[in-house]
Amino acid sequence: MLQSLMDGPLAIVPGIVATALAMYATVLLFARLAGVRSFAEMSNFDIAITIAIGSTVATTVVADDPPLLRGMVALASLYAIQLAVSKLRHRLRPVERTVDNRPILLMRAGGEMLEANMRVARVTADDLRSVLRKANVLDPADVHAVVMEGTGEVHVLHGTDGRADVHPWLLEGVRDYRAG
Repeated sequence: MLQSLMDGPLAIVPGIVATALAMYATVLLFARLAGVRSFAEMSNFDIAITIAIGSTVATTVVADDPPLLRGMVALASLYAIQLAVSKLRHRLRPVERTVDNRPILLMRAGGEMLEANMRVARVTADDLRSVLRKANVLDPADVHAVVMEGTGEVHVLHGTDGRADVHPWLLEGVRDYRAG
């Protein structure tokens, strides 16, 4: 009985394990070559590439006749695309605007909530209160700005040090921020 299993359905197990190990090593290699951006907070493009990489690995590993070389070439291509887009993002503003989500101002100085921006970001007043509590804000009047980054992370700039505003450079490119 054991022999019939080894010759039948279990005969493919060593190939699957070998393919999984090879794809794992390939992902690690390309991730190291691509740099930390592969696993950093991600833009929409990075998320799409990550999903494509996962799909490629899964398809390669579980295919009836594991196409290891095809999978490895596909991974190399996806990482090459990610690297190329990353380089273009730094050189060409239109590419950056296309690939990255723009940060959006949710609350401006003095605790003024920007309802329209909150709707765009799908953030409720309860969500905003939670973020302010997490940032140890004791009074919304002490808030200088609350920004939802392109990655979805929310940052609170606050303080009671007497400064009336945030340096404009910190909020450059944030939707609906106006200096002064």
